Amino acid sequence: MSELVVIGGGPAGVTAALRARELGAEVILIEREKLGGTCTNDGCVPTRALAKAARLVRDAEQFADYGLRGLAPRVDFSGVLLWARRVVEEVHDKKRLRDRLEAAGVEVLDGAGDVRFADPHTVRLENDGPGGTKVEIRGDRFVICAGGHARRLGFPGSEHALTHSDVWDMESLPESVAIIGAAATGCQLASIFAAFGCRVRLLELAPRILPGEDEDVSRVVGESFERRGIQIETGIGGVNGIEKVSEGSEDLVLSYDTPDGEREAGVDTVMLSVGWPGNVDALGLEAAGVATDKGHIVVDDTLQTSVPHIFAAGDITGRVMLVQSATYEGSLAAEQAVLGAEGAQSHEIVPHGGFTDPEYASVGLTEKAARAGHDCVVSSVPYADLDRGVIDGHQEGFCKLIVDRASRRILGAHIVGEQAVEVVQLVATAMRGEMPVEELADIEFAYPTFTAIVGLVARRAARGLGVTIGYRGWSLQSQLGVAEWELGKDHDKMADVRASLNFSKA
Repeated sequence: MSELVVIGGGPAGVTAALRARELGAEVILIEREKLGGTCTNDGCVPTRALAKAARLVRDAEQFADYGLRGLAPRVDFSGVLLWARRVVEEVHDKKRLRDRLEAAGVEVLDGAGDVRFADPHTVRLENDGPGGTKVEIRGDRFVICAGGHARRLGFPGSEHALTHSDVWDMESLPESVAIIGAAATGCQLASIFAAFGCRVRLLELAPRILPGEDEDVSRVVGESFERRGIQIETGIGGVNGIEKVSEGSEDLVLSYDTPDGEREAGVDTVMLSVGWPGNVDALGLEAAGVATDKGHIVVDDTLQTSVPHIFAAGDITGRVMLVQSATYEGSLAAEQAVLGAEGAQSHEIVPHGGFTDPEYASVGLTEKAARAGHDCVVSSVPYADLDRGVIDGHQEGFCKLIVDRASRRILGAHIVGEQAVEVVQLVATAMRGEMPVEELADIEFAYPTFTAIVGLVARRAARGLGVTIGYRGWSLQSQLGVAEWELGKDHDKMADVRASLNFSKA
């Protein structure tokens, strides 16, 4: 009997196995297919590769602005997909997960097929052992990190719809695509296909796209999408069905409800991005007594399931379904399983975002949530105020900080614009360090960078709080509120400040 059995070889499972070995446990890790999980194999990694290709197409549109001559690139979709698959393999080669796990002393069983509980301490592997015998593994404790999958809907003709997992098997680039679901995955797909030249229709049941994000993020990304030709329809009532135009035809007719009645759209491809349930059905959890709810394993704040010796982490819990959170939960679940359930999880500071065009990123509370529970100051600066935005031709977007008035600490940040997912990491670090906003405002950010927008908005927030910035609590920049040596639109403000300070204009 193994001391700990980890089910699933994605970020949560690999981290759990390695952490448990660090703590001295004997560990077996079982993976149904290939190590790396959804993110590496058909999620974040290849999708980011597609987003990179889309950005290159976009950047080519700027050639003439920079005095460059050359033809616009033609999208070879099969070549783009081939590149994405190569990237996945290169990432696998870089990570060498099996080597790393085995070097740490973890016994790895990948390609094991479905893993089912036979009782609370026993799992059976789908793939037979030598001589056709069923492989059974017994464990003292378990950490389930089996991930999730794209939800499919049961409307008539749903077999004609694809999910993001089917993109990698597409034979050609469709002329038109309807994407149902405008959360993170749906918006990324819409942005990529639009950049590749497809006519894109983006449908969402909620009143706005990216419904889980700050309202300003939804609004600005939506407006940008529409300028790029993406047709957005929110508040739809549901999908009624998909029909083929004629026998043997690849053309589809999608019908869906709107507040004004049923509507039809003729498209080449329909893609579903409507949720991410956990991979619970094949696990035989009822034999172990593990409770589930709405397609996910129920856990408490220590990641313990309804069975004391069984824990779960990552997407299968349905909590925060992000790679960085899965890694955090995998480590915590291992500690709970090996050392005993004591510490509770906390997902308060989780920077995240989407590689759309423009990018968006967030960390902490939305403005609506912050105002509901805090007396706060909200400050925003447009990307157009950045010199780097002018230089690179990317002035679209904004950076918003939400700051608690009493503690002067940052409650949340929301960014739309170039490199937003990179920029938000800085704010998350300041939040984790409990840095008051005036200290963030006093950092000498490199010039010219997109990250400098954090200094701009932090200075604006500090002014809103009436806090001085700089050496001995005072600086001219704290009065001006500018981060860059060119004053630009703040030129008149400088004159006013000089006058108030009795400076000479000479």
